[in-house]
Amino acid sequence: MSTEFRYKRVLFVDDNELDNFINKKLIESENFSSEVHTYLSASEALEFLKAHAATPEQLPDIIFLDIIMPVMDGFGFLEEYAKLPDALKMKCKIVMLSTTESFTELNRANQNKYVRKFLNKPLSPAMLKVINF
Repeated sequence: MSTEFRYKRVLFVDDNELDNFINKKLIESENFSSEVHTYLSASEALEFLKAHAATPEQLPDIIFLDIIMPVMDGFGFLEEYAKLPDALKMKCKIVMLSTTESFTELNRANQNKYVRKFLNKPLSPAMLKVINF
């Protein structure tokens, strides 16, 4: 029995361990991706991306990025992400996640050229179905 996955690899950047655990289980149960990486900080996720920049097959297809995190928030991540090699930025698609109802943050996320989609937490099977890159 072979299982078809929509994407090879996804990455979650969220300081909430429970959110990461639930999202990982959702991704697995929906056959969304065969591999899920989670990072609790934006800086750790950036280090992972930098370490794999020369090996695109190791990079995530989709990065689920939380906005509100300590030390470096999602927008700080995006500022650093913009400095990464173009080949990496072409491979990885960013979906911002947030519990915020702030129109300012939604607008800011939608204006960033690297953000492909903005979704409110929690992720659901229906939300995963509308992700199509």
